[in-house]
Amino acid sequence: MRFNHLNLCVDDLSAARALFQNSFDFQLLEQKGEAILIMTDGHGFTLVLSNLLAFGNDVRPYPQGFHVGFIVETRDQVDQAYHRLTAANAQIAHEPRNIRDSYGFYFTALNDILFEVSSPL
Repeated sequence: MRFNHLNLCVDDLSAARALFQNSFDFQLLEQKGEAILIMTDGHGFTLVLSNLLAFGNDVRPYPQGFHVGFIVETRDQVDQAYHRLTAANAQIAHEPRNIRDSYGFYFTALNDILFEVSSPL
């Protein structure tokens, strides 16, 4: 079994598109007005971004602790992602460091969605 896609609810499609294209190399497949963006990572994973406001919903859909995680192969790739996101003025809580069994960092974007970027130790 393989994880195929995720529908992530956001309230700014333009900001979400920029984040995933510029920081994580996703490519746009399709946009349906101001409601939905469909993106790919180029490795078989599809990311659907749904605009909460286009569907009349302004409630934060994610519970405390919810986050989206990206894993890369090396510490250097973590550091590169950190520098890209810092240059883009992302809300980063701390520099990359050892976290449990990985090296990485957390940041918030798209109205307080928590993201993690890490690599194995």
